[in-house]
Order: sequence, then structure tokens, then C-alpha cells
Amino acid sequence: MFEELRPHLQDLRLRLMISLLCVIIAFVACFSFNQDIFNFIKQPIESAFKSGVQGKLIQVAPAEYLFVAIKVSFFSAFIISIPVIFWQFWLFVAPGLYKHEKKLVLPFVLFGSIMFALGLIFCYIVVFPFIIKYVLAFGNEVIEANIASSEYLGFFMRIMLAFGFVFELPVLAFFLGKVGLITDGTLKRYFRYAVVLIFVIAAIVTPPDVLSQLLLAFPMVALYGIAILILKFVNPESKADSKGEKPKDSPQSALVEVKEDSKNI
Repeated sequence: MFEELRPHLQDLRLRLMISLLCVIIAFVACFSFNQDIFNFIKQPIESAFKSGVQGKLIQVAPAEYLFVAIKVSFFSAFIISIPVIFWQFWLFVAPGLYKHEKKLVLPFVLFGSIMFALGLIFCYIVVFPFIIKYVLAFGNEVIEANIASSEYLGFFMRIMLAFGFVFELPVLAFFLGKVGLITDGTLKRYFRYAVVLIFVIAAIVTPPDVLSQLLLAFPMVALYGIAILILKFVNPESKADSKGEKPKDSPQSALVEVKEDSKNI
């Protein structure tokens, strides 16, 4: 069994090494601009302070900004490397696909990267400024919001990556539909469970307040609905499948017909 898995493990190692090499190269480049990148990252909280929230970003440990610079550089390098990571992921799963399905590599990488970027942009412009201002303003009359830079960065990265990957849902649904793994009926049947899971994920990722959770959960539900619409055009559920019937040309139907013929004989 291990011998059968060996080629796949070797290919997986190759794809991971290429992705990691790309991240390392991007990290070296981003580290040279870590201050500029962090100035961009801290704009939402700086805007909150300017709007009346009492507080500031502070350094609470001697080497805190060194680790902040490293995290900022890795975060930026990961985002820059997303097209390469998606490309390597597709090359890893491509051997198990049909020839016409392998041609989807370019659309997968292109639209996957675009949707990830749209998720980051939407979060940075719309969602994150509102969340950070709301959580800092709560109780600001009692205590000043002096936030450690490393804590703010970790919070920022968690929310941003959550939105980036959430926006991949329509792309994932499209390609799973293209290869015939799911239909629009599949997502419809599991809609209630998906909504529960969405709110659980939102509760884990966001701060412990209802408003922040809704700001993540509602876009996720909307994207789930968009995924259903996409599958309705890409791979709609047949009437036989929706009624739980087996298609007439399915192997199960053929087997039943053979058994009936043998009885008649």
C-alpha cells in the first residue's frame, strides 16, 4: 500500500517545496518593506483612534516589533504567493482528472486568486474598520485602548484570511460542479447545516460579539447562495436525482433489468 502512495507523496512534497520556495522568496522581498506594509495594515486602527477612540498602538516587549516585522512579511509573502500555491494544488490533483478537466487549471488559478483578493479588499475596506472601531469603542470611557502591536496584527491577519478563503466558495463550487462531484441540489439539501457551520466559524474567528459575527456570517451565507446559482448553470441536479430515482442507464438499473429478465426465463 505504501508503495502505491509513494509517487503521490513525492509529488506532494514537490508541490509543497515549490510553494514554500515561492513564499520564502516573497518573504525576503517583503521584509525590506515591512514598515511600509505595517503602516498600511495599521491604518484601520489609526482611523479609529482619530475618530475619537482613546488609545494607541504600543510595544510591550523589547523585541516585539522584530516579530511583528517577521509576521507582516510572511503574511504579505503568503498573499503574493497565492497564485503559485493554487497552481501547485491544481497540479497535484490534476493526475486524477480527465483531459478536458485538466484544461481548467488557468481559470482555477486566475479566478481563485481574484476571489481571494476580493475577499481581502472587502474585509479591509468595509468590514475590518467597522469591527476594530466597534470593539475598541466598547468601554472606552472606562479604559484606554492601548493595544500591543503584535495582538493587533494577529487579529488583523485572522479576520483578513477568513474573508479571503470564504470568498473562494463560489470558485470551489464551480470546479467541483465541473468535475461532477456536487450539484446545486447538493448544496440546497445541506443549506441548514451549512448555515449552522457558518455561524460557528464566524463565532470562532471574530470577537465575541454578535455584530462582528454577523458581518462575517452574512457574506458567507450570500456566497453560499451564489455557489448554488453557479451550480444551477454548471451542473444542475437532474429530476431523477432530485426524486431519489436511479437513471435508467445507471449500472444499478441495468442490474435490476438483468435480474428481471433471468426470472422471466
